[in-house]
Amino acid sequence: MLSIVLARALHDAGLQWTPARGDSFVLPDREMDSDVFVLSDMTIEVHEFPAGPVIGFNGTTEWALDSVEQSEALWVPAEHQLRELLGEAFAGLAPTGDGYRVTLRVDGATSGYEGASPSEAYARALLHLLRS
Repeated sequence: MLSIVLARALHDAGLQWTPARGDSFVLPDREMDSDVFVLSDMTIEVHEFPAGPVIGFNGTTEWALDSVEQSEALWVPAEHQLRELLGEAFAGLAPTGDGYRVTLRVDGATSGYEGASPSEAYARALLHLLRS
């Protein structure tokens, strides 16, 4: 799973999230950073309201969190989502001696981004695209 630090960096760089079933997220700055939640059809759902999307926690009587605004949640993209977000710029993923390297090809120029896991390498490459 992608680190919260990299997920926050992606968010801060402008990565937009449209919540969908199966998405992972955390609620930072609530002393719950290590608790990862997953959107599902039964327990955690997105409810659309005129003021914006709200993530509802259904059946969670053990704690007093009924819902949070989407803006309070931090999306933790999965490996396949990060790869998809790279789009046509993605040229390849290869193992290195101690991790993985993602290669991007943009306007004929090739660049590489490394990480300890494929997710981390994808995230670093996506950060480059978002910041350029």
